[in-house]
Amino acid sequence: MKTKLEIKRELFSLCKDYVDDKIQNAEEAIESAQSSANEETKSSSGDQYETSRSMIQLEIEKYSEQLNDGLKLKKALSQINIEKTYQTVLPGSLVSTNNGIFFMAISAGKLNIDKTEYIAISLSSPIGQALYNKAIKDEITFRDKVYLIKSIN
Repeated sequence: MKTKLEIKRELFSLCKDYVDDKIQNAEEAIESAQSSANEETKSSSGDQYETSRSMIQLEIEKYSEQLNDGLKLKKALSQINIEKTYQTVLPGSLVSTNNGIFFMAISAGKLNIDKTEYIAISLSSPIGQALYNKAIKDEITFRDKVYLIKSIN
């Protein structure tokens, strides 16, 4: 059986992989769109060329935004100390409730380790804000569900 610290390390690693994938996908999409733009030849119809270039530019902007989001998540992860044991819900804490186990890091969704489901959430998410700074035995109500905090690591 893994210790809470080992679980936190593994969850942190899964979050890091999630962010790295997000960044890599955005970079590849930007590169592909840029390549398409470079290959676009000016056809006899100038309007068609301009429309195509505009569409590609919008695509590049969309993927650049996704890249920036990924870089922000990477920065947020770099500021988390998972080696510490917490008394209240803070970034890096593992929070066990009667309605699930939450890893306070980034919004990466459901992560599985040894057939146990964990939910990686950001403190800026609505449930993250509700849990923020709460202690063991505190209760919160979120979306008509009562969450009792059983443990914080």
